[in-house]
Amino acid sequence: MYHLLLVRYGEISLKGRNRKMFEDILLGNIRTALQGILVHDIHKTFGRLYIETDHWQQAAERLQRVFGIVSLSPVLKAELHTEAIKAAAVKVMADASAKTFKVETRRPNKAFPLTSPELSRTLGAHVLQSLPGLSVDVHKPDVILNVEVRQEGAFLYSRTIPGLGGLPVGASGKGFLLLSGGIDSPVAGFLALKRGVAVEGLHFHSYPFTTERSKEKVIELGRILGQYTGRGQFPLWICHFTEIQKAIQGVPFPSLRITIMRRFMLRIAAQLAQSHKAYALITGESLGQVASQTMESIFTINAVTNMPVYRPLIGLDKEEIVEIARRIGTYETSILPYEDCCTVFVPRNPATRPTVDQALEAESYLDVEGLVAEAIAKTEYLDV
Repeated sequence: MYHLLLVRYGEISLKGRNRKMFEDILLGNIRTALQGILVHDIHKTFGRLYIETDHWQQAAERLQRVFGIVSLSPVLKAELHTEAIKAAAVKVMADASAKTFKVETRRPNKAFPLTSPELSRTLGAHVLQSLPGLSVDVHKPDVILNVEVRQEGAFLYSRTIPGLGGLPVGASGKGFLLLSGGIDSPVAGFLALKRGVAVEGLHFHSYPFTTERSKEKVIELGRILGQYTGRGQFPLWICHFTEIQKAIQGVPFPSLRITIMRRFMLRIAAQLAQSHKAYALITGESLGQVASQTMESIFTINAVTNMPVYRPLIGLDKEEIVEIARRIGTYETSILPYEDCCTVFVPRNPATRPTVDQALEAESYLDVEGLVAEAIAKTEYLDV
């Protein structure tokens, strides 16, 4: 019955002179998401898009994972005369499987002869007469029959399918996500995608201290995040971190080893990001969660770069992070028992309040620039 899918976007409509840029990016992401589905036409009006397709359910399922979309509705279009709208109203309500309903009408087309309240009353009476067993409940109806009377026709719908909201991916530039195999960093990547960042992952792999299974685990996390990129793909960089890990184990300040390791990671990430025109790093840090995420640790680790470091989880507790991980589908993969280099090399008593001077003293035992250059040279790219 439905051959038209209404796509609503919220925040984009508030962007003023830049709105067209956001709309165009969203439209491109929608076209990519719908590849393989027969789409007859996509056209836009203020604050919404209409997609003409014979496969609205399949299209809606894909578009629920496209950032920038607030909600979707399968819509029946009727000609601009009362009898055609009444017939469409009966079809929509017959499909709704409800016991109670009410009608809400919006009439941007003021040339239509009936006012919004008049049309609502007319349609409500006709539906009641045509579909025995239905009754009106204006306070808590099972279904709201929505009617929009526009210049190009009348649009009727009763279902509203929630979307992810946010901004279309690509509207806010590119960022590099430090992607471990844990619970937190994939959630951080998801939240950065929600704000329109085109996220590329960077994973530090320390074979043979970490196994190939730990690498495959991260690749799988990339596949899951790829469902939300607007392209169905997730760019992933694998940095071979073994030599740096070995060198850090020789530093005579064991409590600082996790701090030094994280500083190396930021140095490598910043250089890779700059060389690929990314302007921010993204991490899964939550303030106070572990020793490397105290305020002093974050300050000391962050001191190696001037590049902005986004921490979307900074104010969330573990339960909140886990809830998002379950919702987006990364949790079950994240808890697989294949450790990454961050967990394998944690010292018994890590420093919780390291200073920059202490870190510099520990790093004086290392060829920092040489180790960073070697790790970058061994970094491989995967298009997941």
